[in-house]
Amino acid sequence: MSRKLPLLLAILFASFLAPSAAMADDASYCAELSSLYRRYLGNQGNGQIFPDVTAGVAMDECAKGNYAAGIPVLEKKLTDGRFTLPKRT
Repeated sequence: MSRKLPLLLAILFASFLAPSAAMADDASYCAELSSLYRRYLGNQGNGQIFPDVTAGVAMDECAKGNYAAGIPVLEKKLTDGRFTLPKRT
């Protein structure tokens, strides 16, 4: 039993780290998508009076940490604009 305890503790510790590592990856990916959108699609000068509200909301969701809401929208906006998405780590 005493040899199983360190293994059990290691598994529990790893289970707490895995979500935070994934969230950190999502955070950097979402920030990179937001940056690409702002740089290349945010101000196209195509005569639009109103900015793309959907993209703005998605970038705001990324900033608030709601990556599940922001990432798919920004990925779609960028792929619709014929951009290759960055690699997700």
